[in-house]
Amino acid sequence: MRKESLQFLKDLIAAPSPSGFEQPVQRVVRARMAEYADEIVTDVHGNVMCIKSPDHPLRVMLAGHCDQVGFIVRHINDDGFIYFAAIGGVDPTVAVGTRVLIHGKDGPVPGVIGRTAIHLLKDEERGKKIELEKLFIDIGAEDKDAAEKLISVADPITFGAEFQHLDRDLCAAPGFDDKMGLFVCMEVLHLLADREIDCGLYAVSTVQEEVGLRGAHTSAFGIDPAVGIAVDVTHATDYPGSEKTRAGDVRIGAGPVIARGPNINPVVGELLQQTAEESSIDYQLVAAPRGTGTDANVIQLTRAGVATGLVSVANRYMHTPVEIISLSDLESTARLVAETVAKINEDLDFTPM
Repeated sequence: MRKESLQFLKDLIAAPSPSGFEQPVQRVVRARMAEYADEIVTDVHGNVMCIKSPDHPLRVMLAGHCDQVGFIVRHINDDGFIYFAAIGGVDPTVAVGTRVLIHGKDGPVPGVIGRTAIHLLKDEERGKKIELEKLFIDIGAEDKDAAEKLISVADPITFGAEFQHLDRDLCAAPGFDDKMGLFVCMEVLHLLADREIDCGLYAVSTVQEEVGLRGAHTSAFGIDPAVGIAVDVTHATDYPGSEKTRAGDVRIGAGPVIARGPNINPVVGELLQQTAEESSIDYQLVAAPRGTGTDANVIQLTRAGVATGLVSVANRYMHTPVEIISLSDLESTARLVAETVAKINEDLDFTPM
């Protein structure tokens, strides 16, 4: 991966963006893409649209959501401990003992999620289901007044883990779901910036996917695309305990994952597969038997309907501080989507026949 592209990915990961608080990561997007987009528009919802050929009548939308799962401050008790609620789907067992950052008005405040030590639990309490509302964050404050000098109710909270390189080209970090997809969408625009294409390309950093696909709903309505391709993560099943019979055989490093099913327009799906084969890009297939839990779901249902595709990247340990992806998968996914967009023109008919 090019040095500047890798730095962009790291900058995206470093920018906090729990759903509803995406402004820091959106600033990174606007700064990076100013060099490659003909026009950059931020709508009232906070979606950032980086556009090539905005006047072209045939519009193609790429959607990668910038928001990540996290938490929000709900209550500060008299002793300065912080109680919190989840933003998006977070497994409480993952939260225990985790380092976090509370993003106060004067900057991030480090803390840890605490729980009564196992030595002090009663026998009947051991092994019980962990309830998020009974966990708390310790920032080291002496009391409530001291804590409130640093943070306030409704401040967002993110995992405190950082971007980490592992063996081969694998990397671990919180927020690859779906800052990785956002990265791919913007990389596609970068790859096509100096190429002639026969469509208007809208690479969109969508907001609030983790709380109901909300940003894709509003941005797709505003853009009114003929074609929409969502880029997201999907569950890798190449590690202990995962079940291929439930989620398919999906491997990190084996290339982009193309979805097929009722959420996918057949012409778009076939075009993605055909492009991968013609471009010698290894790819994987997954079955999506219903509307997916991705931006592709609401894009497909916008206005009178949009010809929709979904391309994903294999991700281990989704919605944890240590999501793992492959950098080569990101590169091949960006190349696949770019080459697919380059084939789209007004002569194509996306009506299923």
